[in-house]
Amino acid sequence: MEKTPKKRIYVLIPAYNEEASLPLVLAALPKAGVRAVVVCNNGSTDRTAEVAENAGAVIVNAEHRGYGSACLAGIRYLQGLPASERPEIVVFLDGDYSDYPEDLPNVAGPVLNDGKDLVIGSRMLGNPEPGAMTLPQRFGNWLAPLLIRWLYGYRFTDLGPFRAIRWESLLALDMRDPNYGWTVEMQVKAAQQGLACAEVPVRYRKRAGGKSKVSGTLKGVLLAGWKIIALIFILYWNTANHNRNN
Repeated sequence: MEKTPKKRIYVLIPAYNEEASLPLVLAALPKAGVRAVVVCNNGSTDRTAEVAENAGAVIVNAEHRGYGSACLAGIRYLQGLPASERPEIVVFLDGDYSDYPEDLPNVAGPVLNDGKDLVIGSRMLGNPEPGAMTLPQRFGNWLAPLLIRWLYGYRFTDLGPFRAIRWESLLALDMRDPNYGWTVEMQVKAAQQGLACAEVPVRYRKRAGGKSKVSGTLKGVLLAGWKIIALIFILYWNTANHNRNN
């Protein structure tokens, strides 16, 4: 008789005005191994929180606007749980239905089974649907991993939002970025701390509804690109300074 998988995974979904797409994400998420889904409501003005609650998700409201702020609110919620209920693995997934939630076992698998600390779902390895990623997004997802490889020797192909990380490793990273730099901060700090990292191919498509908060506007693209590149060098400089002074 096959044993029921131990529910060791919490899924955190940062969401801002995703009432159209979020139900699709929640319906498609595999249930095996997932203890709870936490929707980190980032000040939505639509029915995002309502549709999430109707689907059985836990709702956590972020005090401040920003992708990273929403993720940090979810982490604080998990830290407040009794020790016996805290996750072994946290999976981050966007609420726009661009990723395929069905790929969760592939993303979490190397953490569950192969001793990895952090796994990035790489859209570049998974051949995204035509038009799903803009040219600036593709350029940024080429340049940022290149800089990480030059500075730290870690090879990534993407800054994709679909990712899994061991809970203790996530806490050790001391994540802080409140907005566009969240994903690259995680990967740079993982490299700085020598975590065991891997990538797996994930599928990627055009969002199901609503408008991208980053790639949907030229301002968003420019701000995100600048923040990501600047943060890589800031984190490198801070670490180099710390090492020189100790």
